[in-house]
Amino acid sequence: MFTTSDFKKGLVIQQENAPCLILDVTVQSPTARGANTMVKTKYRNLITGQVLEKTFRSGDKVDEADFERHKGQFLYADGGRGVFMDLETYEQFEMEEGEFEALSPYLLEGTEVVLGIFEGRMVNVELPMTVELTVAETAPALKNATATAETKEAILETGLKVKVPPYLESGEKVKIDTRDGRFISRA
Repeated sequence: MFTTSDFKKGLVIQQENAPCLILDVTVQSPTARGANTMVKTKYRNLITGQVLEKTFRSGDKVDEADFERHKGQFLYADGGRGVFMDLETYEQFEMEEGEFEALSPYLLEGTEVVLGIFEGRMVNVELPMTVELTVAETAPALKNATATAETKEAILETGLKVKVPPYLESGEKVKIDTRDGRFISRA
């Protein structure tokens, strides 16, 4: 059991018989005397993918989800689906097309991830914060280009399109932030 004082970003609680990942927590202190402090949460249902909001009173108790995080690895793409392996049990899981589509631009075979397991099935995949990908094609490097605010579009080996500095060429490895898909640096 968790109380509202335990709530923080990244915690998995059970709501409506499903594991829910807390995305944001805000505490509101009331102005009236004797009123309870309110804890507003924004969370994602890991089974349906819905993002919901709920307000709890300070001190409310919430069930802990039967949720485990395991080290995993992306094995391969099978059509539009992704196949992952739990590195602890060597069990393989498939991710459906719709969910996998958002992750596929950041995944190469062998990429290590964190698998979210709920009641024996995979419900969530957490990508690493950054991934290293190779630039497949981009415009030629400009002479005397510096790392200023100028950018050009590059297509990476997974098909992801990102804005990169003008001095980068095809074949170079770059670091990409998986949260927002932007260029960080050369690898």
